[in-house]
Amino acid sequence: MAGIIGKKIGMTSIFDAEGRNIPCTVVEAGPCVVTQVKTVNTDGYSAIQLAFGEKKEKNTPAPLQGHFKKANTTPKRKLIEFTDFEQEFNLGDVVNCDIFQEGDFCEVVGTSKGKGFQGVVKRHNFGGVGGSTHGQHDRQRAPGSLGASSWPSRVMPGMRMAGHLGNVRVKLQNLQVVKVLPEQNLLFIKGAIPGHKGSIVTVLK
Repeated sequence: MAGIIGKKIGMTSIFDAEGRNIPCTVVEAGPCVVTQVKTVNTDGYSAIQLAFGEKKEKNTPAPLQGHFKKANTTPKRKLIEFTDFEQEFNLGDVVNCDIFQEGDFCEVVGTSKGKGFQGVVKRHNFGGVGGSTHGQHDRQRAPGSLGASSWPSRVMPGMRMAGHLGNVRVKLQNLQVVKVLPEQNLLFIKGAIPGHKGSIVTVLK
């Protein structure tokens, strides 16, 4: 699926032609450099590899430095493959956010914010006990019973318990591109997208 790599800038709101206030997420989409072109004859499938974000040369492994020099570009931070581009690209070409138009629908892939170790109330929306009376003692946010004590004498797989929350790959579908600013490489996408400010996201057509 065709797309572009970008960086989440933050959220804002804009007014549409009918005067409605639309919450939007601003994404710095591109410019991305084509660092590899894969074909069916050489690789078994057709795709292009895009690179985004600057990276220090001293922090780039030597094999990757050679990989970027073939494309005549500086070391990049993120590499992602894309398929089904309508136009043909060559090594070293630049892909900008003008592949999107206002009104297009897209999918956004990112890494959600990490919340650390959280309890069941925040992690699974447990309601807790109804009040602090009738013998309850500091049990308002406890998970409750985890199963029978006699048999099977173990916690069954899939039991919703406290644990690590967030910091996982998330894809949101059917998000609308409200505004495109090609001269600044900015996309305004309706609604919220996963990730913190400055995180890398992938916008798919």
